Amino acid sequence: MVNRKWYAHPVLMTGIAINVFMLLLAVSARGSSEQLTRLVTEDGMIEWMQFLAFAMTAGLLVFAGVERWKRGGRIDLAVLGLLGLGFVVAAAAMEEISWFQRILRVESSEFFTQNNRQGETNLHNLAIGSSGSIHKTIMLKLILLAGLTHNVVLPLLARSRSAVRNFVEKFGVYLPPLPVALVYLSLVILSHLLIEHPRKGELGEMFGAVHYMSTVFAAYFTGFGYTQPAVFQQAAESRLVDKLFSCLMAFLLLTAWLLSAGAMMN
Repeated sequence: MVNRKWYAHPVLMTGIAINVFMLLLAVSARGSSEQLTRLVTEDGMIEWMQFLAFAMTAGLLVFAGVERWKRGGRIDLAVLGLLGLGFVVAAAAMEEISWFQRILRVESSEFFTQNNRQGETNLHNLAIGSSGSIHKTIMLKLILLAGLTHNVVLPLLARSRSAVRNFVEKFGVYLPPLPVALVYLSLVILSHLLIEHPRKGELGEMFGAVHYMSTVFAAYFTGFGYTQPAVFQQAAESRLVDKLFSCLMAFLLLTAWLLSAGAMMN
C-alpha cells in the first residue's frame, strides 16, 4: 500500500482537476444556450471524455486482473471480479457512443427505431412505459445506490472495521479514498445546482467516469488505499508511472475536445 496523502497523489489530483475544469467550462457556457448544448450533446466533449475514461478504466481493470492471474497462477474470486468489472465497464463505454453507430453511420434496425428513445442502437435508452427508459427508470437509481455505497458507506465502515475492506477486496473490488469520493460527489451536486439543461446529468456521469479512472489506477497499479499487491510495487517505479498516467489523462481530455470538434463539423 502506498503511504502518502491523497492530495499528494498526482493521478488522484489530475482526476479532480479534470472534473473541476469541465464543471467550470459548463458554468462559463451558461450564458449561451448553444455553447452549453454543444458541450453536453451527443458526441460533445463531455460524452467523448466519458467514453475515453470508461474505455481506459476497462483496460486497466482487465490488465490488473490478468496480472493477478499470472502472478498467482490461478483464477480466484479477485481475478474474476476484476475481469468481470472490466468487461462491464467496457460495455458501458460502448453503450455511451451507441457501439460506434453514429461514427460508422450505421442505421438502426427496426427494433431500435421503434423501441429506443433516441432511435439508436443501444440498450440503456430502450423505452419503458410511456415516457421512461431503462437508463432513467432503473439504471440511474442503481448507479446512485451503488455509488453512495461504494464511495461513502463502505469507506466509512472500513475506517473502523478492517474486515469490511478485506471482504470487499476478496472479490477484487477496491474502496476509493473517502476525501476523493466526497470531492467527486460534491462536484455532481454542484453541477445539478449550477447548470440548467435537460442533459446536465451527462456532466455528473462524466465526473464518475474520470473519478473511477483515477482511483482504479491509484488502487490497483500503485496500491493507494489497497492492501493487495499492486501492479507496480516499487516506490520509485510507482512515482514515475503516476506522473506518466497523469499526462495520459490530460491527453485524453485534449482528445475528447478534438473528437467533439470534429463531430460538430460533420
